[in-house]
Amino acid sequence: MKKRLSLLAVALLASTFLIACGKKEEPAPAAAPAPAPAPAATAIVIGLDDHFPPMGFRDDKNEIVGFDIDLAREAAKRIGLEVTFKPIDWSAKEAELNGKRIDVLWNGLTITEERKANILFTKPYLENRQIVVVTEASPIKAKAELAGKVVGVQDGSSAVDAVNKDAEAAKSIKELKKFSDNVTALMDLSAGRLDAIVMDEVVGRYYTSKKPGEYRVLDEHFGTEDYGVGVRKDDTELMGKIDKALDDMKADGTAATISTKWFGKDILKK
Repeated sequence: MKKRLSLLAVALLASTFLIACGKKEEPAPAAAPAPAPAPAATAIVIGLDDHFPPMGFRDDKNEIVGFDIDLAREAAKRIGLEVTFKPIDWSAKEAELNGKRIDVLWNGLTITEERKANILFTKPYLENRQIVVVTEASPIKAKAELAGKVVGVQDGSSAVDAVNKDAEAAKSIKELKKFSDNVTALMDLSAGRLDAIVMDEVVGRYYTSKKPGEYRVLDEHFGTEDYGVGVRKDDTELMGKIDKALDDMKADGTAATISTKWFGKDILKK
């Protein structure tokens, strides 16, 4: 009986061995191909307020021109990008940028701590002041005399922040009236519906030089600020390329030439 059991065990072991030897290894599944790298951007859309001369505005042919336009075109060319300029509601600029309807904000954009929370800025390329513009016939000579007056500002501009930051002046002003653009505000100033306007110096100087004898700029102002180019927080590579292009343009004199064309001198921040 033991012998028969031993023979049966041997037979079973042999059968198992043959089955095991006859089983083929399944080939390992092929590795999934690596995802193709995202194609490099070849074009960018720059958002701007097209009523902001001399930074960006429409000329007699309805074409968008200006100091920032020339700077941006040259920088984009050096980076190797096609550029499109898209007029936007400037008071909604951050939503336009982060909603990816535009890629860059380049239009006299003031660098502020509040904006830094939502926008990545390049290094400052221009220093600007928030000046007070009145009519030549206005009795107003100083900021203190804005008390009880109606003062105009562009909605969404840094002029709003500059006035509100000066708590004493802001409290004394009768009304801070907001406009969609500075052109309309200046029309209201000339018509007597405003007593003064607070605006970017680069804009104010441009307009007042066009109409000598009509406007006057007060000696006092609402502070100095820096302009920068804004991109989305995660677009660090694009920001670095713009910074380098601007540095190169300053070094080789191209930026100074553009500045002189629009301001009569090189006013770029070194």
